[in-house]
Amino acid sequence: MSKKPTKSAKKVTSKKVTKKAPKKAPRKAPKKLAKKSVKSGGKKAAKPVLPEAILEDPAKLQGLMAEMGSKGQAFLREYIETQPRRVLKQFEEPQDPLDVGGAINEVFSGYAAHPEKLMQIQFGLWEDFGKLWMSASNRAMGGDPEPVAMPEAGDRRFNHEAWQKNQMLDFIKQSYLITGRWLRQSVMEAEHVDEHTKARALFHVEQYLSAIAPTNFPTTNPEVLEETLRTQGENLKRGYQNYLDDLQRGKGELAMKHTDLQAYEVGVNIATTPGKVVFQNDVLQLIQYNPSTEKVAKRPLLIFPPWINKFYILDLQPENSLIRWLVEQGRTVFVCSWINPGPQMRDYSFSDYMHKGIFAALDAVGKATGEDEADTIGYCIGGTMLASALCYMANKGDKRIASATFFTAQTDFSEAGDLLLFVDDKQIENMEKQIDAAGGILPGSAMSKTFNMLRPNDLIWSVYIDNYLKGKEPKKFDLLYWNDDATNQPKALHLFYLKNFYRDNMLSKGKMVLDGVRLDLKKVTIPIFMQAGERDHIAPYRSVYNSARKFGGDVTYLLAGSGHIAGVINPPSKNKYYYRTNKSLPAKVEKWVAQSTHFPGSWWPYWLQWLERQSKGEVPARIPGAGGLPVIEDAPGSYVKIKGV
Repeated sequence: MSKKPTKSAKKVTSKKVTKKAPKKAPRKAPKKLAKKSVKSGGKKAAKPVLPEAILEDPAKLQGLMAEMGSKGQAFLREYIETQPRRVLKQFEEPQDPLDVGGAINEVFSGYAAHPEKLMQIQFGLWEDFGKLWMSASNRAMGGDPEPVAMPEAGDRRFNHEAWQKNQMLDFIKQSYLITGRWLRQSVMEAEHVDEHTKARALFHVEQYLSAIAPTNFPTTNPEVLEETLRTQGENLKRGYQNYLDDLQRGKGELAMKHTDLQAYEVGVNIATTPGKVVFQNDVLQLIQYNPSTEKVAKRPLLIFPPWINKFYILDLQPENSLIRWLVEQGRTVFVCSWINPGPQMRDYSFSDYMHKGIFAALDAVGKATGEDEADTIGYCIGGTMLASALCYMANKGDKRIASATFFTAQTDFSEAGDLLLFVDDKQIENMEKQIDAAGGILPGSAMSKTFNMLRPNDLIWSVYIDNYLKGKEPKKFDLLYWNDDATNQPKALHLFYLKNFYRDNMLSKGKMVLDGVRLDLKKVTIPIFMQAGERDHIAPYRSVYNSARKFGGDVTYLLAGSGHIAGVINPPSKNKYYYRTNKSLPAKVEKWVAQSTHFPGSWWPYWLQWLERQSKGEVPARIPGAGGLPVIEDAPGSYVKIKGV
């Protein structure tokens, strides 16, 4: 939370230029301003920013603008050449795929029968702005009033001291916060509107508020103003070039870079744990990793990552690779590398992925090792499919999976978080039109945009400010490189998942049927380990806890610090975050947390101890290709290198 505003520092104002004034006088003000600093609490504070400051060399600015205009015209000509197909695509796709208009209209139609309620909320807005004007007047007279509105804890957008010390910027900030508070209240206090509709409308309101934040505009962002003065406008030139580059890369749609895409190459400096592809079909490649110990656990370990992402989130760099760490612990590790599907796979179903993915991989692991049992891991929706397969196998008497570990995976979607807001009938219908317009696949870029919308300030607008307003080059960050390496989704598979899991919660209810088999989680009695992330916005820990209680056997639930990715990829060597354990599974997760034990650091060693209790015995280390399956190619394989749309 921002500090209480202090009395503003001594103001520096540029003098009005008269005919008698030296011609160069206006140019000296910014130069002098750049050297001046404000001291607060004995520490050198950031340089004060004045909106009226001008560039030292206006002619240079004029040249920069001319160059930017020339580059923009070149891109515009290229854009127009591809426009006919773009226009056709716009007619094929829904104009409001998320049904924003429907949600907002439904909420505010609730005020039609109760205009007095809307008037009451409106009066509250006027009252807050009245307080703000009085506060601003008090401050202008030398007072030190309490702020009318403050950013929420953790909101880093207004950390720069100018948002407190500069009265104009402070007024803009508080006006924005008051307006946001009013909009949220207008949605949440609407009468005769169901909670789901309110949640949908509130989600879209948050997107709107994130977009109109004063930090997103160069004239009201003190950090951008400082950078513009420091570089004499070069940041704007660089930012505009970044913008054009991203438009060209997205073929007319803004494909915002979160990291330096040239900094990494799969198989060269990312996803480098040594191994071999020993099996493949039209759905996946199966990688077996080279051992690094003389002895290994008798039972092999098979990992099913989510098919909506590339598997190497588990093998980023050597120091944060879960796969490499498991190999070093004496495990024979196999991982499924899902295909990045094209339109030819539009009709591939959930059942196809289960049979050609999970069951085919189990067959291959058995041939490669000679073992008839395997320990398994399912990550995110890879875990959801693994849970479904376990139900199917329990019905068929198939006992090839001896234990299952789930990383942030759900089987009960009743509390699945903000993603539930995207799966009503209207939005699924719109998504189907979008998929058909793309040839039968949901482009990976569309999935990335959806996940970015869950954290717009961090994953959209902060990047927008850095890349386009400050003109920065994206930093090298392996996790964000993986995040931008999108994967397409076949139509049949994706719509089945949204309808049957998210919308209808069929697996949890025991109503899902695959290939004539009704799936019952209570029939799954093998040892289960379920990890959740305390700040996970994709698979909320409450939802994972509900899922843990659905199985019929012994289940261990662990709550790790951080979120969907960092909560999982947390190697012991980093000594970061924490985790909680509790051997019981009471009805409410709040009670589980209250009775849990808190441990600092990584949860990986704790989980490995659990795994070793389930999986005993050792054998000589297995070499890929030496068993019943020949080597096809080196890890990480070719499937992972196929780019999404």
